[in-house]
Amino acid sequence: MVTRIFCAWTIACCCFSASADAAGSRLQLTYDEPAAEWTDALPVGNGSVGAMVFGGVEQDRIQFNHDTLWAGKPRSYSRAGAVESLPKIRQLLFAGKQLEAEQLASERFMSQPLRQAPYQPFGDLLLEFANLDGVSDYQRSLDLDAAVATTVFKSQAITYTRTVLASHPDRVIAVRLEADRPGKISLTARLTTPHQTSSATSALDSRTLRLYGVVDDFVDQRRGTFFEGVTKFEAQLQARAAGGTLHVTDSGIQVSDADSVVFYLAAATSYENYQSLAADPAAQCKAILEGVNGKPYPQILADHQADHRALFRRVDLDLGGGHSLTSPTNERLNQYPTNPDPDFVALLCQYGRYLLIASSRPGGQAANLQGLWNDSKNPAWDSKYTININAEMNYWPAEQANLSECHEPLFDLLDDLAITGAEVARDFYDAKGWVVHHNTDGWRGAAPINASNHGIWPTGGAWLSTHLWERYLFTGDQAFLEQRAYPLMKGAAEFFLDYLIDDPESETGWLVSGPSNSPERGGLVMGPTMDHQIIRYLMLATAEAADVLQRDAKFAAQLRSTAQRIAPNQVGAEGQLKEWLYVEDPLTNHRHVSHLWGLHPGNEITPDTPTLFEACKRTLELRGDEGTGWSRGWKVNFWARLRDGEHMERILTGFFQNSSLKRQAGFYNNLFDACPPFQIDGNFGLTAGVCEALLQSHRRDAKGNAILDLLPALPPGWPEGSVSGLRARGGFEVSIHWKDGKLEQAKIKSLRGNPLVLQTQNGPQVFHSETEIGQTYSWSGAD
Repeated sequence: MVTRIFCAWTIACCCFSASADAAGSRLQLTYDEPAAEWTDALPVGNGSVGAMVFGGVEQDRIQFNHDTLWAGKPRSYSRAGAVESLPKIRQLLFAGKQLEAEQLASERFMSQPLRQAPYQPFGDLLLEFANLDGVSDYQRSLDLDAAVATTVFKSQAITYTRTVLASHPDRVIAVRLEADRPGKISLTARLTTPHQTSSATSALDSRTLRLYGVVDDFVDQRRGTFFEGVTKFEAQLQARAAGGTLHVTDSGIQVSDADSVVFYLAAATSYENYQSLAADPAAQCKAILEGVNGKPYPQILADHQADHRALFRRVDLDLGGGHSLTSPTNERLNQYPTNPDPDFVALLCQYGRYLLIASSRPGGQAANLQGLWNDSKNPAWDSKYTININAEMNYWPAEQANLSECHEPLFDLLDDLAITGAEVARDFYDAKGWVVHHNTDGWRGAAPINASNHGIWPTGGAWLSTHLWERYLFTGDQAFLEQRAYPLMKGAAEFFLDYLIDDPESETGWLVSGPSNSPERGGLVMGPTMDHQIIRYLMLATAEAADVLQRDAKFAAQLRSTAQRIAPNQVGAEGQLKEWLYVEDPLTNHRHVSHLWGLHPGNEITPDTPTLFEACKRTLELRGDEGTGWSRGWKVNFWARLRDGEHMERILTGFFQNSSLKRQAGFYNNLFDACPPFQIDGNFGLTAGVCEALLQSHRRDAKGNAILDLLPALPPGWPEGSVSGLRARGGFEVSIHWKDGKLEQAKIKSLRGNPLVLQTQNGPQVFHSETEIGQTYSWSGAD
């Protein structure tokens, strides 16, 4: 029985801020010693500027980044005339001459240059203290709800407190230093950068230190690629002291005998967009600091926390447990494999939401392979956007975990890629529309890079485009669909109408993708399953979008007829889902299980397609539960979609390994995901997987309505708990409480007035044909 309960949702939301404060320790990462490594430090971020806080006593390091600081400069990565080799490459692949095809593609069908540019670190704020002896009662923490990193300790009976935040409203990193006795704050603050070729510091005025320079040249000796350092950068550090004295020199800011001091750090670059370096970083920093001039720190803190909590507090999650809560976070991680604590899973789930808020805000760049945190000029995989899984995984939680605004930078990235990708579509495929391969960077490269046996993968842009449709499915925002999503989706779909070719071995008129690959598996091929799943999804979604907007009827019909001709999913000799149309290699434990895209994040394989559903399960059984960090994150989602909470919990237990102790997939002491090394996608994948275990909405009923599937994959180790604020397709916000592994109550708020279809654990579907926008509907497990 579905009954309407007026105002229930409003009451729950009003009460949540108090409950969050009461459960503050449940939303904290805590440690009893300073960070020894970068992956021990604690992240803060305002969407564009990020910092890693080490919490040192005599020297505290705050390493910072800006999301627009890249090696290289505006350029085209396309290759005129590449299309001339395309027919021959396909001919060789169909003839089984893979090595010859890869050689030809390496010579004539790759990006110029062969590699894209790496994301760069900006600098360090170093705080150097003297006369801090006999340190005791040390603790550092990151409060996910307050979005502040705090270090507290005693020295000579004096308690020192240091607080670091990254404010989105005021665009600064703020560092407050205080003691519980007056006149006890003395230090020197310095700014440094790893870019040494043309950088310097100087006193800007009586309270401001300036760091300025140009990104160093980058040389990739292995691939012979050179990226000239062109982007200018500047950081300005301003100090405000209460009591004592303050003196600025060209090398630093000296503070003596102050009661407290606050530093405001502004950072900017000359990056205006992927085509222009005309921005003035000095002027930007000046404007940022002028914006906080005269604004007291308590107000900056209050505005920062109100802004952050408006997003973070939308979701409350309680998975029970908590027996490890009094241990430092790194010890909780160490204990989990032998003494699992569901509360720690909840912490990591909320940590992923925190990291997305910190690294992806409207107006900033999309979260890259490390979010926006990076301390190396030569980071792993260049800390770019790897779009054969990793960049997409970053945004899996955006809609379902109620952070839709954080999705915006990804759509901005797509706006750019539609332009650079149109050039590549023309030069490489003589095709309309736009295409992007498996990587892009700050300069929006769209051509295949690195090596032909894995770089030629033309469905990166198509996969990214599915996020546009997902945003619409969750929000029902028709203006967004019309003005933003549909034009991009249409261009991506147009490309594949020209790209797909007839399968010469089929009498059924199938269309296949190629040249392509199943990411990082098997080399250059024709007919990879993942391509076909993504292209089908894109074409059908674009056709449905056209229907919603009542336009392009002929084009929509063409998309539907083409999608029906794409080679269907196949079951192989071992009962597994085949990864390629023409070959099989099922007995492997490879980390990429890309051909299960149709299970997740796609929606064409569900319990309603039982043969393919079981084939996906068999595939995962053959692959095993091991994998890199991001791979385990994807497997958590796979098993959730397979409705197997017990196996999902097994994946989580294997995932929760401390990579700071030995090189293995898992998490570092600061709970950054370890591939290894660090890449942030595993954090976001885990968050999405926990949400998938509690609520799914990717299936539709016969009338096309989203089915809200409650507790579809509840792990047995989470027998009692609750969640509020999750979003579902169809425009719903969902609150669930369960006990003894069974649903106790669900409350569903209608955001768009769509029909409500509920699926409970092993129960019948409950259908409510009409809902009112803004009203909350309740379902009891006893009904």
